[in-house]
Amino acid sequence: MSFIDILKERAKKDIKKIVLPEATDIRVLEATDKIGKEGFAKIVLIGNEEEISIKARENNLDVSKAEIIDPKKSEKYEKYVNTFYELRKAKGMTQEEAKKKILDPVYFGMMMVKCDDAQGLVSGAAHSTADTLRPALQILKTAPGTKLVSAFFLMIVPDCKYGENGVFVFADSGLNENPDSDKLSEIAISSAKSFEQLVEKEAKVGMLSYSTYGSAKSELTEKVIEATRLLKEKAPEIKADGELQLDAAIVPEVGNSKAPGSSVAGSCNTLVFPNLDSGNIGYKLVQRLGKAEAYGPLCQGIAKPVNDLSRGCSSDDIVGVVAITSVQGQN
Repeated sequence: MSFIDILKERAKKDIKKIVLPEATDIRVLEATDKIGKEGFAKIVLIGNEEEISIKARENNLDVSKAEIIDPKKSEKYEKYVNTFYELRKAKGMTQEEAKKKILDPVYFGMMMVKCDDAQGLVSGAAHSTADTLRPALQILKTAPGTKLVSAFFLMIVPDCKYGENGVFVFADSGLNENPDSDKLSEIAISSAKSFEQLVEKEAKVGMLSYSTYGSAKSELTEKVIEATRLLKEKAPEIKADGELQLDAAIVPEVGNSKAPGSSVAGSCNTLVFPNLDSGNIGYKLVQRLGKAEAYGPLCQGIAKPVNDLSRGCSSDDIVGVVAITSVQGQN
């Protein structure tokens, strides 16, 4: 059984309602068909019911098990408008602007999650990351005790003895461009929680650099060293170390050689990259050359489960992210 299959089985134990606002995208309809057959989540499609149904029929797809909601016809429309207006009026939002915004499927879907009419939302197949995260931050806000919203990829590498049998969290690989030491430590804390929630194993965090234990010295390495210090100060219960080169972080023999005495070197399963350049390049290298499954960018630090998709995603990618979001919604 694959890791995503394990998540689907977990999702079936407490089925959640997940919103897919990009309901006219053929990949979303294909994913809805597959999820309906597998039965691990209840799907809500946002848009014109006739348009969605016609497109599904034309492509021989069954979306009958999904709930289709047209914001223009929804009995919750006025409630969502008023709630959104109250949330944003201090920022200059008017009632008229709120009425227009809630007709947008992503904003309507976020209000469903905000009002507990759904437990999560997945978007990004046809929207930019900003178009998904902006309404999430305006409506759902950050989770209590979280300073920073960040993004991670759940990487599943076939036939891999490293990490947790080839399962890793890579962060931040999708959102924060050049986090300082404090932000890097916050990303590490959130990433450890995400790994443990999804994988149900102890996180072992590697704070990555081109240096291990002072083998090189520059502003870049100092940032990671300080981030590691802050991480251990803020969350001493998390197993973490840095700065570590990638091989020292995941390969036991190299970890023992380069970082003797480290509690995690050679066994890290949660990899925190020093900036978005390295994080994005790293996940794509592993995905393309290592033939890994890459799910994300998944969001952490938002008050309720919201996850982004790559605009190049497949329907199977969407199915996997819905499974992940469902498990997140159980917590």
